[in-house]
Amino acid sequence: MIRQAALLIAFASSLYALPVFIGTGAGKNGTGKGIYRADFDPDTGTLTAPALAVEYRNPGFLAQHPTKPVLLAVGAPNQPFTDGSSAVAAFSIAADHGLKFLGEASTGGKGACHLAVDSTGGTVAVANYGDGRVSTLRLDEQGVPVETVSVMVHRGSGPNRARQEGPHAHGVYFVPEPSSLLLVPDLGLDRVHVYPFDAATSKTGDALAPYVTAPGSGPRHLAFSPDWQHLYLIRELDSSVQVVNNGKDHFSPLGAVSTLPAGFTGKNTTAEIEVGPDGRFVYASNRGHDSIAVFRRDPESGALALVQHAPCGGKTPRHFKIAPGGKWLLCAHLDSNTISVLPLDPLTGRLGGPAGTVSVPAPICILFAR
Repeated sequence: MIRQAALLIAFASSLYALPVFIGTGAGKNGTGKGIYRADFDPDTGTLTAPALAVEYRNPGFLAQHPTKPVLLAVGAPNQPFTDGSSAVAAFSIAADHGLKFLGEASTGGKGACHLAVDSTGGTVAVANYGDGRVSTLRLDEQGVPVETVSVMVHRGSGPNRARQEGPHAHGVYFVPEPSSLLLVPDLGLDRVHVYPFDAATSKTGDALAPYVTAPGSGPRHLAFSPDWQHLYLIRELDSSVQVVNNGKDHFSPLGAVSTLPAGFTGKNTTAEIEVGPDGRFVYASNRGHDSIAVFRRDPESGALALVQHAPCGGKTPRHFKIAPGGKWLLCAHLDSNTISVLPLDPLTGRLGGPAGTVSVPAPICILFAR
């Protein structure tokens, strides 16, 4: 009761609170029951205790429709599909930010782990880690997935026999500049697949030349600079960030930097990457070292220079998100079952120690609702 009263007082003194949706899954020490919701105060950095917003199995990654009050999530279907595929589900967002299930469709593959909605709001793309397939689905007028339009099948393997026995698509990203493309980091094949994309039909065209990374590096997620000139690719298996030039018709490497401090000998994999809102800093999470690597970005060359390795406040930072306003970073710890709020200095890019930590089972994704 004392904590609840303190939170109410804190929010009463703030101009507004931001709703935060949290996708969950199964971790070593807990399993989520669905999508959770909390409220975040961007003035004080206060995050309320998350509560279950809607039940759904393994809604790991989340995305919001660009124009409609609709939340989309990958997960396990309410009614299993005959081919054993994963689902992408849609939920309406009420005025009080409650969620209501609207419908679901097959992702066309197994082990869905990531999704993205294109800027027109007509298409959702899904990466299936389990079998490496990638699909695009048409969204109806309500923002509900109704038709699978394209399914891309990948084949091959990489040198890491434990993790790269086959294709493992790990992310999907729509790129509007310099042309309409769909990029797919594939951890299993050490490459980023590149497909032309037609927003009017939700179709992808024949694959273009992929961007190939170092053997065994395991590309996972990516982020663009605000001017779209540079791409930052986080490589899970060798704990590094690849800097890539976004050319008019191709992507070219500009160097790579380690996310780990010199001399670190423990086990580590990376997870998430984000470019700060003004484009001056890049952030990447280490699972094992349990830190956020902070880099200063040269706006002309795109090169990165290490600023710090900030303790993330928990174990296994699966995902993080910089809050609107750019003064806080929320970090989700899969194996601690917690989310920590880290203060962020916009001038230096540096992160401070946790200003607060809340409990939530097996958090996988953090999304600030608009």
